[in-house]
Amino acid sequence: MKLAQMFDMSGKVVFVSGGAGLLGSQISEALAEFGATVLIASRNKDNCVALASKLSDEYGVDAHGYQVDLMDSGSIKELAAEFETKFGGLNSLVNCSGFGRKNTWESISEEDWLMDIDVSLNGVFRMTKAMFPLLKERGGNIVNIASMYGVIAPDYRMYDGEKYANPPSYNAAKGGVLQFTRYLASFLSPHGIRVNAISPGPFPYESTQKENPEFIERLGAKNPMGRIGTPHEMKGAALFLCSEASSYVTGHNIAVDGGWTIW
Repeated sequence: MKLAQMFDMSGKVVFVSGGAGLLGSQISEALAEFGATVLIASRNKDNCVALASKLSDEYGVDAHGYQVDLMDSGSIKELAAEFETKFGGLNSLVNCSGFGRKNTWESISEEDWLMDIDVSLNGVFRMTKAMFPLLKERGGNIVNIASMYGVIAPDYRMYDGEKYANPPSYNAAKGGVLQFTRYLASFLSPHGIRVNAISPGPFPYESTQKENPEFIERLGAKNPMGRIGTPHEMKGAALFLCSEASSYVTGHNIAVDGGWTIW
C-alpha cells in the first residue's frame, strides 16, 4: 500500500469530541484535509456548526456540528443514536474534550475536583462506551487526547497565581486517560479496534501569551526545543493515528511536547 493510500481518509467517518476547540479544531481540519467526513461536537453547538461549515467549504467534505454534554450520559447516547442512523458506524473517535478549573492545591475544593474528573476522565469513559458499538461495526480506532502532565508532574516554580495555576485534578484525570487508553487497547483488540493517545505539551491560548509573556517564556525555556507549541503541530500525530498509516500501532502515547517529557 502506498503512503498516499495509507493516509487517505476518504470514505471514513470521524467524530471529534471537543473538535472546535484550540487543538480539536486543528485535528478536525487535518482529517477534513485528507477527505474524512468530520463530525464535531462540544457544549457550544454554534462553534461546531461554524467550523463544520468552514471545513465543508474549504475542503469539499461532509462535515457536521453537534452539541453534547460529557457529563450527561443521555446526551451522549442520543448523539450515538443519531450517528448510527445517519452514518451507520464510525471509523474513528477522537476524545479531545476536557477542561480543568483554574485552581491551586490550596484553593481547589472537592466540588472542583469532582467536576474536573467527571469531564476530563469520566467523559472519555462515557463517550467511548456509547460509541463502542459504532466503532465495532467498522473495526475503527480511538484517539484520546491526554497531556504531558499525565506523564510527568508540573514544576511548581513555573506557575504564579490562581489564573495561571496547574490544577491537580487535571493531572490526575489525564494520567487516568493514559491508563484507560492502555486498558482499552488490550480489551478492544478482539474487536479490531485500535486505541492510542496523544499527550500535548505547552499550547497556551493566544490570550495567555499576550497577558503573561513572562510565563510563556518560562514555558518555552522548559523543554529542549526552547519554545511553546503552535496548534497546527497537532495535525500530523492525529492524522497518523486515525489513518491506516498506524494500522499496527495500538496502546501507544505520542508526546507532542517539544521534548518536555524527556527531562
